[in-house]
Amino acid sequence: MKITLKTFPLLVLLLGCGQHVHADHHEGAQLTIEQIMVGDHRSAANIARNPWRHPVETLEFFGLEPAMTLIEVGPSGAWYTEILAPYMRDHGKYYGAHFSPNSPSAFQVRSLEAFEAKMTANPELYGRATIRHLSPPHEMAIAPTESADMALTFRNVHNWIMAGLEHEYFEAFYAALKPGGILGVVEHRALPGSGMEVMRTSGYVTEAYVKEIAGAAGFEFVSSSQINTNPNDPTGHPEGVWTLPPDFRLGDTDRARYAAIGESDRMTLKFRKPGN
Repeated sequence: MKITLKTFPLLVLLLGCGQHVHADHHEGAQLTIEQIMVGDHRSAANIARNPWRHPVETLEFFGLEPAMTLIEVGPSGAWYTEILAPYMRDHGKYYGAHFSPNSPSAFQVRSLEAFEAKMTANPELYGRATIRHLSPPHEMAIAPTESADMALTFRNVHNWIMAGLEHEYFEAFYAALKPGGILGVVEHRALPGSGMEVMRTSGYVTEAYVKEIAGAAGFEFVSSSQINTNPNDPTGHPEGVWTLPPDFRLGDTDRARYAAIGESDRMTLKFRKPGN
């Protein structure tokens, strides 16, 4: 079943009636993204994000296949990891390029520890995943050089811009990907023409700047998709993108209005490393 905002109430009903899918893996039995994204290993809160984040359509657009070597860059709280690592488990290879334990940021260290605990707590799903540390410019090897078929990152570019390290991150992707490898980027989309101050403070980034960073690293732009577009998001919020769900940084202030907007408007961009 294709999951959309219209079909989501039916999905919730089915889940409530016990018709949900068990994300049990048996050697050679390849589960689909549709099955994994509503599996028992996922919380109700994470499943509720599916209609906004369109994992099936997004991963199809990027061309992900279960026998690939995949790097997820910046998995943070593991929303996408819960889908990607089980999908790659039996026939491919999953690398999660997370924060470094050497980070001076206590938040980043705690985030990494929580991610590692999640991975080790469910070896049936995550036992074959490999965690790497990415902390430019000191820790850059997120996979063996030119070994990966695909690198994906979801809603992270703004963080790298805030740190002034966006070029170093894209250079790390480039080094890890095979010639011909694919880089997929999903990011909160700023209005065209927005300046660097907006991108350093709001969490929104222009498509033009993401393409500029990728191009500077050596990537070729392949195509874009409107899968994760939200035309109801005007982007100019008091607390930036974090004003919207799921963060609701303003608390109860205008919460219904921001809930009605939904998650942010997002670009979905596909790049390629030149070569075979």
